[in-house]
Amino acid sequence: MPDAFPSAAILGTGSFGTALAVLLAPRLSEVVMIGRDAAVAESINTHRRNPRYLTDIVLPENVRASTTLRDASAHSLVLFGVPTAATRQCANDLAGLPRETVLLSCAKGIERNTGERMSEILHDVFPDNPVAVVSGPNHAEEIAQNLATCAVIGSTDETLARNLQELFTAPHFRSYTSDDLAGIELGGAIKNVYAIAAGIAAGLGLGDNAIAALVTRALAEMTRLGVALGGRAETFAGLSGVGDLIATCFSQHSRNHRVGLALGHGKSLEEATTSLGMVAEGVPNTLSIHDAACKAGVRTPIIDAVYSILYQGKPAARAMHELLSRDPRPENT
Repeated sequence: MPDAFPSAAILGTGSFGTALAVLLAPRLSEVVMIGRDAAVAESINTHRRNPRYLTDIVLPENVRASTTLRDASAHSLVLFGVPTAATRQCANDLAGLPRETVLLSCAKGIERNTGERMSEILHDVFPDNPVAVVSGPNHAEEIAQNLATCAVIGSTDETLARNLQELFTAPHFRSYTSDDLAGIELGGAIKNVYAIAAGIAAGLGLGDNAIAALVTRALAEMTRLGVALGGRAETFAGLSGVGDLIATCFSQHSRNHRVGLALGHGKSLEEATTSLGMVAEGVPNTLSIHDAACKAGVRTPIIDAVYSILYQGKPAARAMHELLSRDPRPENT
């Protein structure tokens, strides 16, 4: 058991919160999952299963669930696994945590209107607490099944980064460290939009060549925007950039890809998101990231195309055609 973190609280009882509980339980004395649904908490505590997410996974005996948010204050590490839109409210509801409590952001997105990353929101609410982030190609379904996974831990505190790296190390889970929180978080947020684009392209039947080109140009666009917003270029060539981009654009587990696939098949956005039954962060993130790109004055044709489909009613086939028929230009511009 890592000495720095004898126990942890995970805010959120969704698929990723469940996977994190499975991953961390062998390393800690106790993991408490905190959510709003009393029936989910009861099932976890009584039957060792989450009845809504990853239902085949049996949770370890030292995992328990609660619907009392203040239960988090008893733990040295609090993981924010709630959707990005709920992060600020959740943080505000927890204001007053002990100053030594470590806060780890696991969500991938930036806040609408403010453009703040999740770590910035946590710093706003908890100015005296240590804050870190975790990201990468980390599908919950595979983490919970103990399939090989890598992640990157972001922190400007080298000791904290090493302590979290030790916690997030297992035979099937390897973690790296970085001090580029902006790059890590921006990569994790922006790639969600491209996963929708890749799903749309697949749904339209554009073929492997087109999708490979789309994802390659997405990496260039992500890097251009991410650097303008404060990240380092090399971070976008790492796990939270190209690694997460590949996973989310091609995996059957990707919620954003599945939304895009439904849109490519002709479904409305409401139909696509309703049938998913879970939050696809790329849908609200398209708004916030499009806003951020406009404010920064960065050219983002792929993000613009997804935005036009989701929020301006442009037919998916037309938006993809316009994307491909833009004026020619050198590749590295």
